[in-house]
Amino acid sequence: MSFRREKYVPRGGPNGGDGGMGGDVIVVAQEGLSTLLDLRYQKNYRAANGGHGQGQNKTGKSAETLIIPVPVGTVIKDAETKEVLKDLAKAADQYIAAKGGRGGKGNAWFTTATRQAPRFAQPGEEGEQRQLQLELKLLADVGIVGRPNVGKSTLISRVSAARPKIADYPFTTLIPNLGVVSYGEHKTFVMADIPGLIAGAHQGQGLGSRFLRHIERTLLLAHLIDISEEPEGDPWQHYEEINAELGQFNRSLLDKPQVAVLNKIDIPAVRERAPEITAAFQQRGIALLTMSAVTGEGVDAVIYELGRRWERLRGGDHG
Repeated sequence: MSFRREKYVPRGGPNGGDGGMGGDVIVVAQEGLSTLLDLRYQKNYRAANGGHGQGQNKTGKSAETLIIPVPVGTVIKDAETKEVLKDLAKAADQYIAAKGGRGGKGNAWFTTATRQAPRFAQPGEEGEQRQLQLELKLLADVGIVGRPNVGKSTLISRVSAARPKIADYPFTTLIPNLGVVSYGEHKTFVMADIPGLIAGAHQGQGLGSRFLRHIERTLLLAHLIDISEEPEGDPWQHYEEINAELGQFNRSLLDKPQVAVLNKIDIPAVRERAPEITAAFQQRGIALLTMSAVTGEGVDAVIYELGRRWERLRGGDHG
């Protein structure tokens, strides 16, 4: 609230200016970022206040927007209800996480013919305050799933430039790996190596639910099967066990097409049983491919089939 005070203007009118707008907080998907690590260390973000209105009808300065850059593929959820508010699936996608408060009105704004000296002003409004949960889901076309140590990392290292850690013990892969795979004539797709799944993965067993969300975006799954540790074991049981975990985590994952692959046929015991296992899968309506990610045998055929299926799915043909 302000009035004009000048020596030769004895009846100066009200001249209180309006307050400025508070800044918005906007989350923006930005290429070149790969993790949400920065948000782990800084959890509170606050845009600046708008400037105060002043005398001489001076409006306060509106605050600048606070931009929070995140990787493409970030999903924004309400922290309490877990409702998905926005999926930042493309670069430059954005979400207004909290709107800034409206600036107040100075007393000059309330002047009328019958109220020429208002002695009040309207205060500004508080900005929004929200608690959000951000998740990052990898943007891959094909996801490789299977039990621990079935050869997922070996496959992606053979067919792409990705160099994941590879060793002969379970849970070598602690983070998903992405690789660009070439097939056909100048064609590529992005493949993700998802850390090994075990029974109870949907409840967090092993590395479980930390990584299952990464295959929700994929169009196609490559399901690797390995019986090298138990040559007399039942590969169908392994196949069903992993699919059960996918379904328990998200029923829609069972609707994703899969290419089933028996790996490690370079091992004599596996090669010997390969025809029998292929026939058993065929009886259940599943075409089973065979390969050795170590020697490269059969890998080209597997990649070609993945590329062919992915291309059809991308074009909208889900047959």
